[in-house]
Amino acid sequence: MPTVYDFSAKSLAGEDISLQRFENQVLLIVNTASACGFTPQYKGLQELYADLSPRGFAVLGFPCNQFGAQEPGDAKQIAEFCETKYAVTFPMFAKIDVNGSNAHPLYEHLKREKSSLLGPSIKWNFTKFLVDRSGKVVARHAPTARPEGLRKEIEALL
Repeated sequence: MPTVYDFSAKSLAGEDISLQRFENQVLLIVNTASACGFTPQYKGLQELYADLSPRGFAVLGFPCNQFGAQEPGDAKQIAEFCETKYAVTFPMFAKIDVNGSNAHPLYEHLKREKSSLLGPSIKWNFTKFLVDRSGKVVARHAPTARPEGLRKEIEALL
């Protein structure tokens, strides 16, 4: 049975990154957007990452333009926005699709492992998947779930 470590993705810089790089870490995988009502969640995601990364935690951001065209920029624009507006230091990946025939294989896996009450499709930006140290998807959180509200759940896995 595959785990998230069996996948790879391109970084914003265009580098192929095996998610095996994050093996034995607790992960919060999030589809992001720069022009969404939930975009201020970058701040909470960065705070979680800064506080908990020394204990083996990482946030992985996957920009997506499938919801209201709220991530129209290219990789350079996305990186600049994240760095200047929210001082993001957690890994950000190249823009992907999370639904449909071009959905990234990682997101196909995440959706298979944790469907929402409304079905497997991602409904909006900032849907969050929590992954334990063994690479198993243990929770899925709606876009409305604030990153700081996930701290206890994350710390229980660390």
